[in-house]
Amino acid sequence: MRDLGAGFGHLLKGQRWVARHGRSYGFGLVPGLITLVLYVGVLVALALWGEDFVGWATPFADDWSSPWLGLFRGFLTAVLFALALLLAVLTFTAVTLLVGQPFYEALSERVDRDVSPDGTAPESDLPLWRELWISGRDSLRIVVRAALWGVLLFALGFIPVVGQTVVPVIGFFVTGFFLTEELTAVALQRRGVELRERLALLRSRRMLVWGFGTPLGVSFLVPFVAVFLMPGAVAGATLLARELLGEETRDDADDRTGNDPADPAVSPGPPPRH
Repeated sequence: MRDLGAGFGHLLKGQRWVARHGRSYGFGLVPGLITLVLYVGVLVALALWGEDFVGWATPFADDWSSPWLGLFRGFLTAVLFALALLLAVLTFTAVTLLVGQPFYEALSERVDRDVSPDGTAPESDLPLWRELWISGRDSLRIVVRAALWGVLLFALGFIPVVGQTVVPVIGFFVTGFFLTEELTAVALQRRGVELRERLALLRSRRMLVWGFGTPLGVSFLVPFVAVFLMPGAVAGATLLARELLGEETRDDADDRTGNDPADPAVSPGPPPRH
């Protein structure tokens, strides 16, 4: 249970970090806003033309009598939209991280430098195109896994009682795990940790992962909240990644002063690199 509280603590620390580093926070909002516009467009299109799509996909029901035709296609339209919402929650982080790879890499590095005892941050030696390729490939693998879980849980939701009580709780924990994987990938990929190793790390500290990702996943169900929490989630996931790897972390002196290490006005120069 201690890990559960520690995971939630990292989530809060990440939000506090970006709240006290205004420029970094504004910088980190851009990818989420771009992704939000894309997702809203898709969901609006589905709401407007989803029924037409279901009608096109079920020509065998054209001759059914009323009210069965309307009930059948109405049910399928509702299922289609519900699945789209579920996939939107499960994939929003992955797509946002892919869109905002350069933004979040920079944000994660600033957090690392801020909390590292020697003021340095691990850096990737890979070119940007290679990092984007690896990030996109790994995100696709995670999205496929998350989608399979989503379909399974959706089907189990029709089981009386269990489907309305136990299954939603399991769904939140599954969502929290995959959200945490996607967010910690920003810091762990920069350290050269491959997807299989990342998953093994997360499974070894499930309570820590659930403490971080599950409340975040619940909050992401509220419209637009994900956009504003994403910068802090990336910052918190960087702190979480450091704990998973056993890296030493000091109290953030800049957090206490409210200074932003990315601001040239308060930074004496570029931090040492290794």
